[in-house]
Amino acid sequence: MPHEVIMPALGMAQDTGKIVSWLKSSGDPVKAGDALFEVETDKAVMEVESPADGYLTHVQAEAGADVPVGHVIALVSEMAESSDTVAKAPADADGGDQTALPEGKAVIMPALGMAQDTGVIVAWHKGLGDPVAAGDILFEVETDKATMEVEAGVDGFVAALLAEVTEAAPVGDTIAIISSEAPANPVQRSIAGGTASKPAATPAPAPNAKAKEKSKPAPSPKQGSKSPAIRSADGRILASPKARRLALVQGLDLNRLAEAGHPQPFHVADLEVLKAMPAQAVETTATSSRHLTADLPTDGFADFAEWAAENADLKDANAVLAGLAAASLGQDAATIAVESFGQSRAYFVPAGAFSNIVEAEEDSAPDLILRDLRMSRVSTVSLGAENAPVLTLTRAGSGLSITLECAGHHLSASEAVSLLSKFAGRMEQTLRHLL
Repeated sequence: MPHEVIMPALGMAQDTGKIVSWLKSSGDPVKAGDALFEVETDKAVMEVESPADGYLTHVQAEAGADVPVGHVIALVSEMAESSDTVAKAPADADGGDQTALPEGKAVIMPALGMAQDTGVIVAWHKGLGDPVAAGDILFEVETDKATMEVEAGVDGFVAALLAEVTEAAPVGDTIAIISSEAPANPVQRSIAGGTASKPAATPAPAPNAKAKEKSKPAPSPKQGSKSPAIRSADGRILASPKARRLALVQGLDLNRLAEAGHPQPFHVADLEVLKAMPAQAVETTATSSRHLTADLPTDGFADFAEWAAENADLKDANAVLAGLAAASLGQDAATIAVESFGQSRAYFVPAGAFSNIVEAEEDSAPDLILRDLRMSRVSTVSLGAENAPVLTLTRAGSGLSITLECAGHHLSASEAVSLLSKFAGRMEQTLRHLL
């Protein structure tokens, strides 16, 4: 099945992108990640990568053409000569139903990363018919790296919402429409359902309805209606970037709000609810936190880092440390926060070569924190569990001491032992563990 190559959205208010040049020709073999073409917006020129392995076919736009965001401009097919036809642009995907949508400015699912295919709607901040200003936050979107707030981009009124909370919308798809005038018939749609459903009018009450309503006992405070707890389809916690950042800084566990059934997505105000919750009984038990230490007779990383900088062009030693830590976690990809010299940098570590490691998106929640205290006078640590497992490096004579601290729900006992053992091995004999 061919893979579509669409014109990406490189900015919140971008409508079109200009193809500067094609880096591959029609019929050329390509691999996932290969740069296919360069696109220019009003802010930058960026390369767009191939979404899959195959052959570049059905190129629909030449260099110099302005292409609307979300339009299919080529395919990556299994064969160099393919009879497949190019799919219609996402904006036309609804066929006849699309004509029922109100007129106005289309709001598309933005691309927050070059390898992003979809974004999950975390929350709508505006409802149908609401007035909005260009700088108002319209919705929050979550990718595999971060949660971002997206602005409306234009003044007007919300005339259509075409995706529901927790649904994943493809990059470039229209997910809302903002009209210049208050809509007479606003439209609500779901990606899963696909059909338009206008908000139902409230039916007129029966003649004796008010009398019956009065006869019903008023609900007690405990019976008061509470918004249903919205959760993502894959179990991830939905929260605004600011709420995630403050929770991390203040050592608050958002999982507790989710376990208590508090409605998601979480915002800054919800942190006050979390602070007011009673302390968990498990925090006093022996299994509430884990503290393990490994002592190494030698530190093999320093020599390896010098070799990697000279021979492999890996000049950021912290990025290499992040790569070793991520490999020890045993995940396909991970976000590692490296703290050293009083500063912290987060790295996104994908599967594959260390040269693919990049700095993580701002406000990304780390899977693991690596605290490098080798240049300090600190020799032992016992700081307690944080929002993610913490590996701390300290000097031990001519060798190295590595301490792992984490909450019991972060890692099981066997997982904690495995993580520390693997990372210690990589720090002692780095080159051997990379071969």
